[in-house]
Amino acid sequence: MNKHPLIIILEDVRSALNVGAIFRTADAAGAQELILTGITPYPPHPRIPKTALGATENVSWKHIPLTSEVITELHAKKFNIVAVEVTVRAVSLYNYEFPDKTAIIFGNEITGVSQETLANVDQTVKIPMYGIKESLNVATTVGIVAFEIIRQWEFK
Repeated sequence: MNKHPLIIILEDVRSALNVGAIFRTADAAGAQELILTGITPYPPHPRIPKTALGATENVSWKHIPLTSEVITELHAKKFNIVAVEVTVRAVSLYNYEFPDKTAIIFGNEITGVSQETLANVDQTVKIPMYGIKESLNVATTVGIVAFEIIRQWEFK
């Protein structure tokens, strides 16, 4: 499998079913690693396999309690860290050029990415919304963002 220099970080995602679906997306996207922080469920949580469908065996992952530790570690490794969140500072996903070695952070289904984390990332992006709702399910969001990054990298 062709791995991309892409790390997906889940901060305080509540649903094990969402986590399982994101494992599948990380596998499909060839992500380098999935990092689960805070209260995010992690294997061997019994509900993850229902939607992961075996992807937990193929995706490199780890649980690190504090997102701030992950950010410090990845900045030291020269990763560009991007939060996906609707904020006044956020730029459209489609107007941001993702550099090689990117880590993307997704937050809690209700409260989003924490303010502490947002203060320490290199950029914040959002998916343009054209309907009444202002957000998508986190697992859907991970798929859209991960594959946009890969599209940019593959078609430079």
